[in-house]
Amino acid sequence: MARNPRTSSLIVGIVMSLLIWQSIAFLLHRPILPSPVEVLPYFFRLIPGELGLHLLASACRVIISVIVAVICAVPAGLVMGQFRSIDRLIYPLVAVFYPIPKIVFLPVIYVIMGITDLSKVFLIAMILFFQILVVVRDEAHGLSQELILSVKSLGAGRRALLRFVYLPASLPAVITALRVSVGTAIAVLFIAEQSLTTYGLGYYIVVETYQVLLYPQMYAGILAMGLMGLAFYLALESLEMRLNRNAFSANNNYAAS
Repeated sequence: MARNPRTSSLIVGIVMSLLIWQSIAFLLHRPILPSPVEVLPYFFRLIPGELGLHLLASACRVIISVIVAVICAVPAGLVMGQFRSIDRLIYPLVAVFYPIPKIVFLPVIYVIMGITDLSKVFLIAMILFFQILVVVRDEAHGLSQELILSVKSLGAGRRALLRFVYLPASLPAVITALRVSVGTAIAVLFIAEQSLTTYGLGYYIVVETYQVLLYPQMYAGILAMGLMGLAFYLALESLEMRLNRNAFSANNNYAAS
């Protein structure tokens, strides 16, 4: 049976990464960089227990942040894309805040919301919100006027346009925005989890292992965070490919009819 090219590419990438890691560890030959041969046993021993709990806490924060960002950003982007008057009012504010690194607001968020899970989720959701908002707004703006007029000619109102035209056209772009920005979100989570928390990979890597010089355990935590990011990326990529495949099939069926 033929192997999926994406699976083969992923396996080759993982093997190459481990070989590069092993080579650098061999050349450096210092306790600060243990080899994967030394780290992997720690990883498999710790992941069912303490490390797994830290991984679960971080993954839950990311998942909740994604859900909150999508629920807030998609409707806002669709409204901005459909109503030009609202877009002219709101987009200048978006244009100012979009390029600002959201991590700089971390102290402000902590002061206002406290150093809690809510503040960490809010920060990550804010990063994803602007990414999704801009993409959905641009996709809605870029829809063909001929398509919109043809749907309107069938009696569709604003609500029908949002549901059957703007939303389906924007969904692939939403997944793409999430796929591109999930790495940034996890990097920000790593920073946020270092402050006054008891669970999370950022806390485990910095406080429980790095600060007490437990280097093999530290790299096991780094490996867990890397695999978490890879899992989110691959899941979003798979969803994106499925949505694009369905859209392609729908367009072909429409053309054939």
